[in-house]
Amino acid sequence: MTNWIKAEVIKNHHWNKNLFSLVLDADVTSFIAGQFTKLGLEIDGKLIQRAYSYVNAPNSRNLEIYATRVVNGLLSPKLHALEISESVMITKEAYGFFTLDEIPQGKHLWMISTGTALGPFLSILQQEYVWQRFRKVILIHAVRFSADLSYQSKINALKQRYSGQLIVQPFVSRELESGALSGRITHALNNGMLERRVGFTLSPDQSQVMLCGNPQMVKEVRLLLINKGLKKNLRRIPGHVTIEQYW
Repeated sequence: MTNWIKAEVIKNHHWNKNLFSLVLDADVTSFIAGQFTKLGLEIDGKLIQRAYSYVNAPNSRNLEIYATRVVNGLLSPKLHALEISESVMITKEAYGFFTLDEIPQGKHLWMISTGTALGPFLSILQQEYVWQRFRKVILIHAVRFSADLSYQSKINALKQRYSGQLIVQPFVSRELESGALSGRITHALNNGMLERRVGFTLSPDQSQVMLCGNPQMVKEVRLLLINKGLKKNLRRIPGHVTIEQYW
C-alpha cells in the first residue's frame, strides 16, 4: 500500500510558461539517484497522482521535481499554481530501476533525454559514483525551443567541475540556438552528426546508454542503437541500452 505524506512547498520556480520546478520539504525515505516519486492532490474528493523523478541529489536537504504544465491536465496545472508554504502529497518511498546500479560497466555513458526527462540525469550527475565509473559522460537534452533549456546554471557548474569528463549537447528542434544541434536526435544519430559533434562513437565495446523521455523518441533511438550493435539492458541479460519512458 502506498504510504503518502505531506510535503511543504519551499519554492515553485517557473522556467517559462509551462515548465516549472517544485522544491519541497518532506520526510521521505532515502532514494537512489534516478528513481521517481509520486505527487498527489485531492481534487473533487479523489487523490489525483502522477509520477515524477527526483532532480536533487539523494543527500540534498530539500527535494526537487521538474515538471511541465499540461494545459488540460488534471494535476499539473494545480502543481504549477502551488505557492510557498502550501502542501502537496508525496510518497514516502521512491521507485524505479533507472539507476547506475543497473548499468553495466563501460567507458562512456550516454544520457539521452527529452524535455523534463532531464531530471533523473541531473540527480545522477550530482553523485561522485558516476564520475568514478565512466571516463566520459555525454549528456544529450532535446527540446523544442531554447527557452525550454532549463537548469543551465547547474549544467554549466557540472561542466566546469568535470571539464575533462562531461560533454553536453543540446538539441533545439524548432529554432536556431548557438551550440545546439537542430532537428531531432534520431536524425543526428542516423546521419552520424551527433557522434561527430561530441567526438565519440556509439559502440558495444565502450558505450552504455540511458534513454529517458518521449516514448516515440525512446523507441526510435533504441532501434537505431540496435542497428549499431548495442543491445537492450535487462537485469537477467546485461546489455548496453537502459530505458525509462516518461509518460
